[in-house]
Amino acid sequence: MLDEDILPVTQRMRLRPFRLEDTDALWAIQGDAETMRWYPHAFSREESEMWIRRNLERYERDGYGHWAAVLQEDGRLAGSCGLIDQLVDGVTEIEAGWIFDRALWNRGLATEAGGACRDLAFGPMGRSRLISLVRPENVASCRVAEKLGMTVEKETMHADLRHFVYAMTPDDVPG
Repeated sequence: MLDEDILPVTQRMRLRPFRLEDTDALWAIQGDAETMRWYPHAFSREESEMWIRRNLERYERDGYGHWAAVLQEDGRLAGSCGLIDQLVDGVTEIEAGWIFDRALWNRGLATEAGGACRDLAFGPMGRSRLISLVRPENVASCRVAEKLGMTVEKETMHADLRHFVYAMTPDDVPG
């Protein structure tokens, strides 16, 4: 079960559980073809709703998932960031992932939220390893993973697409 008391609050955002009422705001992000260019396709409204429903199930089953990244200044949904279990080459790993509104790119929000999720994983959750799956062509997300302290461990196929597997341990967290 999700313990909302441990969810990160950063300088500019707070992470909170998604609610079904977030569907339209999330779809405004995930329905944008440029934002979703590294995914197989832009999402339909129904796919954004299913994204939220899958995360609601993760909160119950795993105690974590992707959370709504909400701007402190105005309460607007800036994107999604969180931790999910991913099967990578036959091994279940915990992955930090992020996706943000294109209008907010290049402001460090993904790094800020990703860092908060990394710290949650290595702190209260007591994890000893964290990964991110990033398409090699997605230079911006590669850079976010690197700023978090991750390095490319290998390449793999995930969802029929080539990905870098960025990985780190608590010892790799930038000082």
